Amino acid sequence: MPLLALIAVTAVWGVTFVQVKDAVAIYPLFAFLAVRYAIATGALALAGGTRVRTLGRSGWTAGALVGSLLGLGIGLQTAGLERTTVSSTGFITGLYVVFTPVFGLALFRTSVAVEVWLGVAFALAGLAMLSGVPVGTTGGNLLVLASAAAQALQIVALERYARRYDAIALTLVQMAVCLATFLVIALALGQLEVPRGWTVWGALLVTGLFASALAYLIQVWAQRRLSAARIAIVFSLETVFAGIFGYWLSGDRLGWLGWGGCVLILAGIVVAEPAAVRVLRALLSSD
Repeated sequence: MPLLALIAVTAVWGVTFVQVKDAVAIYPLFAFLAVRYAIATGALALAGGTRVRTLGRSGWTAGALVGSLLGLGIGLQTAGLERTTVSSTGFITGLYVVFTPVFGLALFRTSVAVEVWLGVAFALAGLAMLSGVPVGTTGGNLLVLASAAAQALQIVALERYARRYDAIALTLVQMAVCLATFLVIALALGQLEVPRGWTVWGALLVTGLFASALAYLIQVWAQRRLSAARIAIVFSLETVFAGIFGYWLSGDRLGWLGWGGCVLILAGIVVAEPAAVRVLRALLSSD
């Protein structure tokens, strides 16, 4: 079922915030991302590398576009995570549930309801509160905000292509574009070095295989069946998982101001997309 698969993806993303933050504290950022996407690209190439022949020029162009947006989003998110908390990163990332319909309006003239604009107001107020928390930096939060915008664009763009092309082939091109981008940056900065230690390798394997290759393959597969707006709604659960794992595993203590900001951002998500509440209720009742 696409919905349950996507929720599993958000849980993986939530816990990897902690792993990635620990890893990039001792291993260069862009080297980490280059190796992560090398693992993802290799895994998908083994699974179905010959399928890229079915894409044609238009498919390669689509994959390159969506992969560039994904790479931009992940790069900004990881750079922001270095500078702010796990919980803040998760809650700000959840803003793509608001950005997605806004970009749909701007790019494809999809109508946007009044409650979405209200959700934007709540979310921006929450971001302002988070910027006042003495942990992390305002710059880190802004990097994650820019990441949320890039990831929303990736979701909107992928909606245009998911049904047209083979899922494995399209995902493989996305991973390869991310690999090429981060490899060039890592080499230019002189960051590329052999990873050492379980903290780094554990994060690389989990993010490369599960949070990248499998997660984005599931996204392409799911967007054949679900709209971009609904994908963004389900992905907003990453916010909840990041907050939980940030508290349990990373010792995040944001105080009343920070958690108040997180609550406002989550309120903005719920106001903008009330279906998120129905999704949660459906999951709870299914148990």
